[in-house]
Parts: sequence; structure tokens; C-alpha cells
Amino acid sequence: MRVLITGFGPFPGAPFNPSAALAKALAHGRRPALAGIERTVHVFATTYASVDRDLPKLFAQKPDIVLMFGVAGRRHQLCIETRARNAVSLLFPDAGGYRPRHGVIKLRGPAALAGNAPFARLAGAAGTKARLSRDAGRYLCNYIYWRALEQVRGTRPLLQFVHIPPVGTKPWRRRHLRQPPTLAQLLKPAEAILIALVAASRR
Repeated sequence: MRVLITGFGPFPGAPFNPSAALAKALAHGRRPALAGIERTVHVFATTYASVDRDLPKLFAQKPDIVLMFGVAGRRHQLCIETRARNAVSLLFPDAGGYRPRHGVIKLRGPAALAGNAPFARLAGAAGTKARLSRDAGRYLCNYIYWRALEQVRGTRPLLQFVHIPPVGTKPWRRRHLRQPPTLAQLLKPAEAILIALVAASRR
């Protein structure tokens, strides 16, 4: 079984993108439930051109599962995205300075593309550290999810995009403020999601 795990690099306002570190940790971690699984990791430059260039090449390798991560500044837990919207931001440039000219990904396309993963099962596996989401935003995370779903044929590959919150590196002293999770704290539910995808793919 082949699994592709992806993250993103830095972008304006986020000089460190934890989705790349999480993708690498998940690809190289040792878990008995993932023994014998061929895991490949790819970190996209946070540009529309990078997605358009690299994604078709990665899908040409025919992965059975594609698990993608991206960071969202206002999220406080892992968000299992259930659809990609036909929408793109005209306000925020990508890491290369490019701004789309139209507010949609595909002219005269559907309003949204539904994912093909067992969302409730994934959320149940991750426990309280994750929730379902119907809004993947209007930036590169939503864009790559849309472009990836365009590549899906039936149930293959099994595809899931997950938003993660920003991570903290130091303990906070002010208890009344919400403390961001560490990368290690995100890794456990991310592993649970991947293991659930592997189980679903085998059924």
C-alpha cells in the first residue's frame, strides 16, 4: 500500500509552517499499525504554481491514500475537511506574490467537491483532538484539496485534507489564555487519522 503525506512550506505571515514538520514526522514515525506501508512525504511550496506542477506528478505514482495537511491560524484542533469549495482568495498572495484573478477555482464549476474519506470514522479515531469541518477556506489549503479531488476516480485514492492549528514551542504562563498544542501533541491524532485511513482503504 502506498501512502502520500503532504504539507506546506512558509507563506506570508507564517515563516514556520508546522504542516511540513507534521507530514515529515508522520511519514518517518514507527508504528506497528503502519508496518509495511510505503509512506512518501512531499512539502509543497505555498504557491498555486507549485500545486499545479507537483500534484499531477505525485498522483501519477498511484498512491492508495493521500493525506494532506495545512495550517490555519484560527483553528484550535485538527479539522477534518469534508469538502473543497470552488473559491479562492483575491486578497492574499501566495508565497511567490501571485494573486488569482478570479474568485473561483473553476469557472462554471460546481460550488464544492465532496471528499471521499470516511469522515466520521476519522474523527472518532482522533478523539477530542479533531472535529469535522465544511470550510477549508479560500487559500492554498482549499485549492490543493480541490485539485486533488479532481484527480480522484471513484474511491481511489482515498483522500483527506486536515487543517492543523499553529503550534507552540514554549509553555505559556498565562493560564486564562488558550495554549497552542505542540507538534508532538498533534502527531498522535494525526497518526490515528492515518491508521484509520489505512483500515478503510483495506475494506
